Amino acid sequence: MILITGATGFLGRNLCEYLAGQGYRLRALARPTSETSFLEALGIEIARGDVTNAASVKAAMQGCQYVVHAAAHFRLWGPPDLFIKTNVEGTRHVLAAALAAGVEKFIHISTIIVVGPQKPGVIITEETPCLPYPTDNYAKTKFHGERLVQAYGDKGLPVVILRLGALYGPHGHYAFNRLFFEEFLHNWRVQVHQGRHFIFPCYVGDAAKAIEAALKRGRVGQVYNISNQSISHKEANFIVSCLAHRSSWRVNFPGWMMIEFSKFLELVAFFTKREPFYPKNLEPYVFNDWIVDFSKAQRELGFVPSSFTEGAQRTLEWYHSIGYV
Repeated sequence: MILITGATGFLGRNLCEYLAGQGYRLRALARPTSETSFLEALGIEIARGDVTNAASVKAAMQGCQYVVHAAAHFRLWGPPDLFIKTNVEGTRHVLAAALAAGVEKFIHISTIIVVGPQKPGVIITEETPCLPYPTDNYAKTKFHGERLVQAYGDKGLPVVILRLGALYGPHGHYAFNRLFFEEFLHNWRVQVHQGRHFIFPCYVGDAAKAIEAALKRGRVGQVYNISNQSISHKEANFIVSCLAHRSSWRVNFPGWMMIEFSKFLELVAFFTKREPFYPKNLEPYVFNDWIVDFSKAQRELGFVPSSFTEGAQRTLEWYHSIGYV
């Protein structure tokens, strides 16, 4: 039995569909208010609870040999306490329950952004120091979550850490999906710095396969980068345009203008208490190069990433299937 936290989220939904299709027995930890009918239709057992509730995590852990901890509070804006509650304290609860239950392997889903923005030309490997310190609340708390995982590894819990790239694909409506697909499909065609900076996409189906590979072959105590080939924003925009059979033109804005615009939106958000359309925390993601080396996952996990063209095609097909315009 595999316990999956975050099963109703973007990654979790795709992961559950994939693993259930491979014949695995799954138990999903889901909040009492979460919609789980799609999980139940896959034959997945539902354990009601929340990673922020230690007792519910302990109960869900009983009888599980493996854990995939994918639950996280992922936003580009918001007060730190919401991130700490889930990404740090919630992770601590799952780790403690897993250690007490004697699970055989614990897969922790992290993110490449824990290394923070790097200087131009730096290739990000698993050995890249997490300096400069991660910038936003999500990155900071995922960084601390990793440290907790490593500490529990020292206590004897068999842990494997997967650092994912910028996820995109079916069932997603935030971050990469919004910036490179939804805004374009709504004819919002903004590009910064001529699109020269590099992004690190990770097709969500590839992430699901990498998680399965980590369960089978991941070396205990190791960290693996899981990403597709890094490509420039300009190239990503061009590929999506061609696949959607639309013009590839973009309006190029200078960086300073977008920064000032984001500051204005942050000011508005202070009064509305709603996440701005372009949070200031987007800056390190779109104004820096994220060039990722995933060769370790290729060697040890047999990870074979899709090309961005393949992943983008599947993503657009999904948008078409749900009638998204």
